[in-house]
Amino acid sequence: MAGEVGKRVPDVTLVSSERKAVKLSEFLGKPTVLVFFPGAFTGVCTKELCTFRDGMTKFNEMKAQVLAISVDSPFAQKAFAEQNKLNFTLLSDFRREAVRTFGIEDPNFINGLLPGVAKRSVFVLDKNGIVTYRWVSDNPGVEPNYQEVEAAVRKLAN
Repeated sequence: MAGEVGKRVPDVTLVSSERKAVKLSEFLGKPTVLVFFPGAFTGVCTKELCTFRDGMTKFNEMKAQVLAISVDSPFAQKAFAEQNKLNFTLLSDFRREAVRTFGIEDPNFINGLLPGVAKRSVFVLDKNGIVTYRWVSDNPGVEPNYQEVEAAVRKLAN
């Protein structure tokens, strides 16, 4: 399955907030944190992405980048980023290519009312796109262990 530790990250196509197609490979070259979240403007997702926002100084010091990905439209993501002053890149997986390729599509979100969103997940990649850390939650209300994510990136910065 794609996104497994030790494997190269799949080169999926996403959409930037400028409404341009971008390949995940375009972001390689430095440690990268991929943060998949179920949906913009939801309580836990807002808290999670604001926590990453507030920790960006540490990631910048380690010369790492954070990319947040959801199936929301690039329009919604842009408004979400502006409203919350997010200081990292948000990418739209509107066609669900990434969530399906990574095997993290949630068929039961809100008891199946909104199937197809991303399970809350974090992948840490080295500069070559090899997955060095993977965390996937089946419970959308559970946030990642931020210290664990930071430690995984720190290992790559040394």
